[in-house]
Amino acid sequence: MRKIIVLSMITLDGVMQAPGAPKEDTSGGFEYGGWVAPYFDEVYGKVMEKQMKPADLLLGRKTFEIFAHYWPKHENGWPGINDVTKYVMSKTMKKSDWKNSVFLKRLADIEKLKKNSKGSDIQVHGSSELIQLLLKNDLVDELWLKIHPLTLGKGKKLFDNGMIPAAFTLIESSITPSGVIIANYKRAGKVETGTVGT
Repeated sequence: MRKIIVLSMITLDGVMQAPGAPKEDTSGGFEYGGWVAPYFDEVYGKVMEKQMKPADLLLGRKTFEIFAHYWPKHENGWPGINDVTKYVMSKTMKKSDWKNSVFLKRLADIEKLKKNSKGSDIQVHGSSELIQLLLKNDLVDELWLKIHPLTLGKGKKLFDNGMIPAAFTLIESSITPSGVIIANYKRAGKVETGTVGT
């Protein structure tokens, strides 16, 4: 079985929209595109380099369109991205000029991909609606989060409606000089409860 790993840059209030550039995603009147830039330092860059090793990708349509427009011409920034398989969850798109793109229509297609196919771990970048679908259906094996010390209030969020109760275990963590918490979590079964101090 292949692991599905969600990689996300988020604010303290869980916003993940348009971290990379002002015009990346202005939907909903979002005005803070590029909010990661002030926190990007050498340590952050090394974390990104480590996490962007070649792996197959699972993307929502909007993120796929952003990636397909940018990465084919900038592969030096993400070596191997044009060669890995890009699985795209979309009810409307059926083809793309970006090589190695495969289109999925239903949740069952993702379940089949996870359980029955062979290959690398599958990384999910951006794709807020897709991530929420995966979390709702317990298909996320790991969360690799970069938590930034700011709040934005509005914007697409990593955790939104329809979440199932789920426990995670911290498997790796660090803090950059600019205060970004790098935290990688692995799915760890059911939520346990109890009484503090007994």
